[in-house]
Amino acid sequence: MQIWIDADACPVVVKDILFKAADKRKVKVTLVANQAMSTPPSPFIKSIQVSAGFDVADDEIVRRLESGDLVITGDIPLAADAIAKGAMALSPRGEMLNEGNIRARLSMRDLLDTMRSSGIDTGGPAALNQNDRKKFADQLDSWLTKNQSK
Repeated sequence: MQIWIDADACPVVVKDILFKAADKRKVKVTLVANQAMSTPPSPFIKSIQVSAGFDVADDEIVRRLESGDLVITGDIPLAADAIAKGAMALSPRGEMLNEGNIRARLSMRDLLDTMRSSGIDTGGPAALNQNDRKKFADQLDSWLTKNQSK
């Protein structure tokens, strides 16, 4: 069991929650990004730097992850690829993505992408707030509790 972080766009506060969880729960956490990432000294935390390019970090995560792992990402196509390999995905806002809800999220993403392509301003996501942080931490704790007892 391992946690993979799509680190290029992951908010710092979410990384901090993950770093604390890695040491407290003794679970491997790996950041994957196309730039160098600093991590706290820990035997449970490491980073992998990949070359720059569209979806290079995503492809590396999918290549390395195993069934039962968790991917932290706001990237819906990456989440779908992870789920197809038997993993789960958790967004930085605390939404747990799985086989039961990923198709709906992909459809919504595609609809919004089509709207943006036709010139409609769909706005961007709101800033991460305290409720999002709590929801993320709660979902992470729930996933760790469930999966570490196996």
